Amino acid sequence: MFNPVELADNIKKYGGFIIGVRPGKPTAEYLDYIISRLTFVGAVFLSIIAITPMLVADWTHVTSFRGLGGTAFLIIVGVSLDLMKQIETHFVSKRYENAF
Repeated sequence: MFNPVELADNIKKYGGFIIGVRPGKPTAEYLDYIISRLTFVGAVFLSIIAITPMLVADWTHVTSFRGLGGTAFLIIVGVSLDLMKQIETHFVSKRYENAF
């Protein structure tokens, strides 16, 4: 999905750089480090989301939370974020229409 060496080469080829990181291999190593950290944080977050309904059901002794799995929460959040982006895009396009 994401090749740090290829990305570092593309950044170097097009004249870009990351502040404080030398072009080439150090950039690839830095990108790999950042990707690893983001992946770990994302995995922890998804684990928390998946386990939360079970913990809430155990703590509150309300079994209706068991039907709401972590996947349902992720879908709800994803749809909500997409809806917010679409609404924002709609308002921005209306603003541009009114400008002309």
